[in-house]
Amino acid sequence: MTVVRRAGHHYEIRVDGQLAGIAQFRDSDNQRVFFHTETTEAFRGKGMSTALIAGALDDTRTAGLRIVPVCPAVAKYLDRHDEFADITDPVTPEVLTWLDKVLA
Repeated sequence: MTVVRRAGHHYEIRVDGQLAGIAQFRDSDNQRVFFHTETTEAFRGKGMSTALIAGALDDTRTAGLRIVPVCPAVAKYLDRHDEFADITDPVTPEVLTWLDKVLA
């Protein structure tokens, strides 16, 4: 399985070339705002979202960006993995307003 950042605003996880899931984000200054994660039907329940989120967050750290977990799956992952606490910012009303405008 491989996690890669794609042109556009998402990470993909693939198994034997087949798309298994995506994690969508938008960047704002020094923050990467994750707002949606989804695993394809064929790969649900197989740990794909965990691997996808781990890869995306590792890449975010490498890029020198901070994490904003609007997506519930990313927030849940961060609750269980405090190794990202030093680069995680809270979800604020300002971030949500900005995200709504960007996605509109």
